[in-house]
Amino acid sequence: MQAVLKLTKYLKPYSAFAIIAPLMMLLEVGMDLVQPTILQLIIDTGIAQNDTAYIVTMFSLMIAAAIVGLVGGVGCSIYASRAAINFAADIRHDLYETITYFSNSSKDQFTLGKLITNLTSDVEMLQRALTMLLKIFVRGPMLFIGAIVMVYFTARELFSILLVVVPILAICVYFFTMVSGKLFHRVQKVVDQVNTKVQENLAGIRVIKAYNRKNHQIDQFAEVNTQLMKRSIHADQIIGILAPLSMFVINMGIVAALWLGAIKVENNTIQIGVILAFTNYLMMVMNGLMSSSMVLVQLARAVPSAERIVVVLEETTEVTSPQQPVNHSVRGDVVFENVNFSYNKDTEPVLKELSFSVKAGETVGIIGMTGSGKSTLVKMIPRLFDANQGTIKIDGIPIQHYDLQQLRESIGFAPQKATLFSKTIADNIRYGEEAATNAQITESLLAACASEFVEKLPAGIEHRLTQGATNLSGGQKQRLAMARAFIRKPAILILDDVTSAVDSISEKKIQQAIQAEFVDATKFIVSSKVSSIRHANQIFVMDDGRITASGTHEALLATSDLYQQIVRTQIEKGGTVSE
Repeated sequence: MQAVLKLTKYLKPYSAFAIIAPLMMLLEVGMDLVQPTILQLIIDTGIAQNDTAYIVTMFSLMIAAAIVGLVGGVGCSIYASRAAINFAADIRHDLYETITYFSNSSKDQFTLGKLITNLTSDVEMLQRALTMLLKIFVRGPMLFIGAIVMVYFTARELFSILLVVVPILAICVYFFTMVSGKLFHRVQKVVDQVNTKVQENLAGIRVIKAYNRKNHQIDQFAEVNTQLMKRSIHADQIIGILAPLSMFVINMGIVAALWLGAIKVENNTIQIGVILAFTNYLMMVMNGLMSSSMVLVQLARAVPSAERIVVVLEETTEVTSPQQPVNHSVRGDVVFENVNFSYNKDTEPVLKELSFSVKAGETVGIIGMTGSGKSTLVKMIPRLFDANQGTIKIDGIPIQHYDLQQLRESIGFAPQKATLFSKTIADNIRYGEEAATNAQITESLLAACASEFVEKLPAGIEHRLTQGATNLSGGQKQRLAMARAFIRKPAILILDDVTSAVDSISEKKIQQAIQAEFVDATKFIVSSKVSSIRHANQIFVMDDGRITASGTHEALLATSDLYQQIVRTQIEKGGTVSE
C-alpha cells in the first residue's frame, strides 16, 4: 500500500477534479436515497387516501430528484475521468523518462517485456482504479450507509433483517477482496512473460523465418498464452462467485422481508409502501456493497501494478550529471587511465587496465577479435557506461565532471547496430542536430554516401521509414546512422563498425569525407576491416579486453603478431588492406 501512497503526488495537480467528483457523486447518491421514501409516501399516503394532488406533487418531486441525480452523476464522471487520465498520463511520462536513463544492467534486470507492461497495462490499471475510486467508491459506501440509515428511520420494523444480511455480505466482500489481490498479482507476472515473448518474436522475426522455426515459436507462445488463460480464468471464476453469492443473500433478505412484512400488514403494524421501500433500500445495500467490492477488487489488482511502477521510478540511475558540472568546451583530448569495466559485478571484466592517450584531431582505429571489447571501449567515452575502476578524461577533466547533455552533444556516435526511428529520413538525421536545415542534412548525407539512394526515393529526405527501418537495406541504414553523427560536427566522432555492410567504393568515399571535413575532430573508428583503419594515426589491437599493441599500420605489421594474423586472414579471403 506504500507504493500507492507514493504515487498520490501525481494526483496533487488535479486535486480540484478529485474533490469535485466525489461531491457530485454525493449529490447523485442523496437523490437516489430519497426516491424510495417518496415512492413510499405516494403509496401509503397519496394512493391510500386517493389524494391526486398529493400524488402529482410527489411524482414531480421524484422527477426533480432524478434530474438532480443525473446532473451529479454526469458531473462526477467528467471530473473523475479528467483526474484519472491526467494522473495516468503523468505517471506514464515519468516512467518513460526514467527508462530512457536506464543502464543496460537495469534494462536486463527489468526486461523489455516487463517495462512495456509497466508503461501500458500497469498504468491503465491505476487509471481504472482511480476512476472507480472517485466514482463508485464514493457511491458504494454512501449508498450502503445511507440505505441503512433510511431503513432505520422509515422501516424500523424490518431493520432486524439488515442485522443478519449486512454482516454476511461484508464477510463475503472482505474474503474475495483479499483473495483477488494474490490472484491478479500472479496474472500480472504471466502478462510480463507474454509481452516479453511477443517482443522477442517480433524483433527476431527474420531469424525465425530464415530457420523455419515459425511453428516452434508459435508453440512457445502458446505455452505462455495458455498459462495466462488458465490463471485469468481461475482469478475471474473466483471473483465471479461474489456477485451471485451476494444476490443469493439479498434474495433471502427480500424473502424474509416479504414474509415478516406480510405478518405485520395483517396485524396493521406496517403499511405496504414501507415493505416496498425496504425492498428498494435492501437492493441499495447490496448495490453499495457490490460496487464497493468491485472497487476493492480493482484496488487489489492495482496495488501490485503500483508496486511495480514505483520500483521502476525509484531505480537509481548509475550514470548521472554532477551537481556542479564544469563549464568547459570540449576540444577532444581523450585519456584512459587503468580503466576496468564489467557488465556484471560477478563476471570477468570486459575491459582490463586500459591506458592510452589521444590528442584532439587524431584518428584512432580499433581492431580485434570478436568479443575483445572494441565496442565497449568507445561506449565509455559518451558515458553510456561508467568504468568500475580507473579514470577517463577529456581535455584533462574526468568525464564524470561534465554535464551529461553537454558531454554527449560534443560527441557524434554511430553505433554498431544502426537504430533508426519510424519517422522521415530528415527527422532521423535531425536527431543529431535538431535545428539542422535541409541543406545541412543534404551535406551530411553526401558525406556518408547516403545521398545516392536518398535522392532516388520519391519523397527524398521526407521519405518515411517503417518501424526498425525495414524498408532500407543494412548498408543504407548504416549510412544514415553515419549522416546523423556527421551533422553534429562533433569534437569527438565515434564510428562503431558502421561500414560492415557498406561496399568498398562507398567506404573509401566516406573515409575521404571524414578526413576532409573532420580535421579538428578526434575520431574513433572501430572496424573488423583493416582497410577501414589503416590510415589512422594510432591503431589499437585489442584482445580479451586489453590493448595488446598500438601504433601505425606499418609499425603494427612489423611488431604485432595478432595484427599480422588479421591482415593475412583478410588478404587470404580476398580483402584489401591498401589502396
